[in-house]
Amino acid sequence: MESVTPGPHVAVTTTPAVSARMARQVRRDTAPELALRRALHARGLRYRVDHPLPGMSRRRADVVLTRARIAVFVDGCFWHSCPLHATLPRSNGPWWRAKLERNVARDRETDAHLASLGWSVLRFWEHADMSAAADEVMAVWLTRRAPGEVP
Repeated sequence: MESVTPGPHVAVTTTPAVSARMARQVRRDTAPELALRRALHARGLRYRVDHPLPGMSRRRADVVLTRARIAVFVDGCFWHSCPLHATLPRSNGPWWRAKLERNVARDRETDAHLASLGWSVLRFWEHADMSAAADEVMAVWLTRRAPGEVP
């Protein structure tokens, strides 16, 4: 096992296998995201994918409807601590607990920042019915669209 200097985003210990597994984690185009995007497209909505957020250069939303200022996130149960499905790895538990708590805090910070700019933020868990999620996005879009704008 290789020792690594502890830092805010580095595990105390890691192995090449763990490092390789973490590097393979899919960041975009997950099955739930694709299902949501298909459902939104079927409703006539057009959007941007994996789009940077205003004033937050290193943060991105899964789906953004720019004119209506709607940011949509499909949160993974593990990475965002779903109340129904969250788990905590047994190995290196304290580090993981802090990491996942930072993820949730970052989510709340992102939500607050976007709300302060007048954006609507919608978050859905990866296990949600993406057709129902698309209905919710559409309902918000209908309240925020430009007059006469059609999907």
